[in-house]
Amino acid sequence: MSNFTLTDKTVIVTGGAGGLGRAMVAAYAAAGANVVVASRTAEKIEAEAANLRERGYSALAIPVDITDEEQVAALIAKTVEAYGAVDVMVNNAGRWGRSYAAEDTPLDEWRLIVDQNLTGVFLPCMAAGRQMIKQQHGKIINISSTAGSKGNPHQLHYSAAKAGVISLTNNLAYMWAKHNINVNCILPGLIATDELKGYGIIPSATDPDGKPVPRLELTPDPENVADLAVFLASPAADALTGEQYPIRAWLKSERFWQ
Repeated sequence: MSNFTLTDKTVIVTGGAGGLGRAMVAAYAAAGANVVVASRTAEKIEAEAANLRERGYSALAIPVDITDEEQVAALIAKTVEAYGAVDVMVNNAGRWGRSYAAEDTPLDEWRLIVDQNLTGVFLPCMAAGRQMIKQQHGKIINISSTAGSKGNPHQLHYSAAKAGVISLTNNLAYMWAKHNINVNCILPGLIATDELKGYGIIPSATDPDGKPVPRLELTPDPENVADLAVFLASPAADALTGEQYPIRAWLKSERFWQ
């Protein structure tokens, strides 16, 4: 099972204090990695890193605005200073936009959501990629969305940005293969994060008769995303690049618009 461990590897996770990010940070630490928890809110990421350190893991919190080029460059520099390398860059940070009829989508919100979800992946890819080219190895894992592959009506800005992440992944995988840099993309569908549970949009695990819903019809948990993220970071995935990996339930709504 050594091909599935990350002992002494260094992993950066943006959005590391959120639902998916928190699950990935925990999974990477358990796999033996040095984990850098990155996000805008210093208090939240330091709490996550401190929790990991209390459990005997190696963790560092670095605040960053992923849309600020200088802050992103500093994230990479501080990571290299602390651990000597950036082995894995996980671009997880992003956000939903407000829903609109297509023709009512405001330009200012379009720019905001594209900046957060696409530029906020592009900049860390560039900064981490430059370091990985120096190292002549590395893995980049971009978190897109099924909204980027099948669309998401009323979320033109979010869908377009997440589609851009898929295209960015494909292009970088081709251009950086010669540097031994794997670039892959995870496309979560509806995931049972605490935030979405709070909105009441996660389907029940039991049917109207109280019987358990079949496992493959259940909404995946953040840990399911984390398991795939660890695999893609591990030596077991050394031959995989430029690929898209959806994580979603077997539901019509997860594959079609209606």
